[in-house]
Amino acid sequence: MKIFREKDYDAMSRRAATVIAGEIVHNPACLLGLATGSTPEGAYKYLVDWYKQGLISFKDVLSVNLDEYKGLSPEHDQSYRYFMQQNLFNHVDIRPENTRVPNGLAADPQEECAQYDAYIRSLG
Repeated sequence: MKIFREKDYDAMSRRAATVIAGEIVHNPACLLGLATGSTPEGAYKYLVDWYKQGLISFKDVLSVNLDEYKGLSPEHDQSYRYFMQQNLFNHVDIRPENTRVPNGLAADPQEECAQYDAYIRSLG
């Protein structure tokens, strides 16, 4: 594992976005494990900007998110699906069927987690 030190949040965000963009350029059908919260927001802004400039495309990228709140719908402004839509997915050409966030409204959360784990394993 590489650890990078940067002078501030913006530099760290740019570095993270550069690592992600490099993977996308190298392997357009790559699988990204994405996080939510304030830490990755800056990186997502860089990625959106670079997409708008035509420097990268997400059209073949697959993504999985780390988690979701139990009991929240994807449209709830505190859900992780909502966060991803607002901060990245709605602004790039990633196909909706290529994005996965656990279903916070699943009737059986244990089964949802088992299926989610199986999906991730199926991707290698």
